[in-house]
Amino acid sequence: MENVIKLKKGLDINLKGKATLKCTPFKLDKEYALVPDAFVGMTPKVVVREGDHVKAGEPLFVNKKFPEVGFASPVSGTVTAVIRGERRKLLCVKVEADSKQDFVDFGKKDPSSLSGDEVLQHLLKAGLFGFMRQLPYAVSAEPSSMPKAIFISAFRDMPLSADFDYELEGNEKYFSAGLTALARMAETHVSVSNKQTFALPEVKGVETHVFSGPCPAGNVGVQINHISPVNKGETVWTADPMVVVFIGRLFLDGKVDLRRRVAIAGSEIKDPGYAEILVGQSVKSLLDKQIDTGCHLRIINGNPLTGKPCDIDSYVGALTSEITVIPEGDDRDEFIGWIMPRFKDFSSHRSYFSWLMGKKKEYTLDARIKGGERHIIMSGEYDRVLPMDIYGEYLIKAIISGDIDKMEQLGIYEVAPEDFAVAEFVDSSKLELQRIVREGLDMLRKENA
Repeated sequence: MENVIKLKKGLDINLKGKATLKCTPFKLDKEYALVPDAFVGMTPKVVVREGDHVKAGEPLFVNKKFPEVGFASPVSGTVTAVIRGERRKLLCVKVEADSKQDFVDFGKKDPSSLSGDEVLQHLLKAGLFGFMRQLPYAVSAEPSSMPKAIFISAFRDMPLSADFDYELEGNEKYFSAGLTALARMAETHVSVSNKQTFALPEVKGVETHVFSGPCPAGNVGVQINHISPVNKGETVWTADPMVVVFIGRLFLDGKVDLRRRVAIAGSEIKDPGYAEILVGQSVKSLLDKQIDTGCHLRIINGNPLTGKPCDIDSYVGALTSEITVIPEGDDRDEFIGWIMPRFKDFSSHRSYFSWLMGKKKEYTLDARIKGGERHIIMSGEYDRVLPMDIYGEYLIKAIISGDIDKMEQLGIYEVAPEDFAVAEFVDSSKLELQRIVREGLDMLRKENA
């Protein structure tokens, strides 16, 4: 019987439109794009040109600081465009897919027979290493130093998030092989929820942890804080559970196969469910006939709390597990505003009468902030929903003031922006906490470079 780590702090937000467990089968799209912004903290250098033909698994761009870290093309086809934005920032590399897919053959390997360095070199060669992240700084992993441990959170609990149990169906052997490969590089920790049903494989060098509690208990940063906190000078790597599946496919099948199930969810989706896609597929192909294009909608690459707003012409990010659509809210006109009892609106402070409806009630929330920025009131507001051993409000103030010493003392090396997602949702000061934390981490990374 595993030891259950029980977390009491947090907040579950039950939104309407959760994806039902049915999946649209895979169908090859005409065009795919790999978006560098999915790999935070990495400066891309394009290694292909328009008109080049690439195989699935060949790099489209590399990390400028670490050229050995490439990022694999999800499909074989012709590079049709290298899109750049302001100051020549690389926005994406588009590839027109071949009707018959051709993969780079990396050779089938038994990860249990390889050394940690051999596994690392194989991941670098296949362009999958950069799909992992590292703490501190919450950036795309760098091969300059080996981590003290690798952490994987095998459950998701953000609003409208995908169900990993369902994503894993049919991929169990690849998940097991991926865990075996990661365990060769460093001690590996896998966290699951006490409500999950799938059985984790027993893999040498992999330790399992069971978490119980409200959102954000599924955040890997929260789990690291309770298992083995990151101190200054230490490095840990983290991997999305589907990235572990990608790694397993590389070793067992000898090719880069970036197929995954993505949840199509949200109150504005006509038929919420899942779709089997390849990383980099167009959002437009997923939302075809699913939304009313005449309405004011917020399309999100990810879940409503941590995802990035996008438009219909965007592409699914490399680490995106759901595409969600909620009302924008800018076309609503509310009669006498906050004075109404609001039985249909969610509140974490019992400000509305909706708290009488019970925890199972589903809410339709829009993207409005409902107020402007104001001073931080030291009320313990963040601490009630932040299940980490840090002083969240003091850390945010230290980042805003640029006090690096205070940031380090208050535990900035342990956090990632998404750890503050729920705190941002309940924040009466209306501050963009995730953006502030990201700026603080970038500031510290530049200072320590």
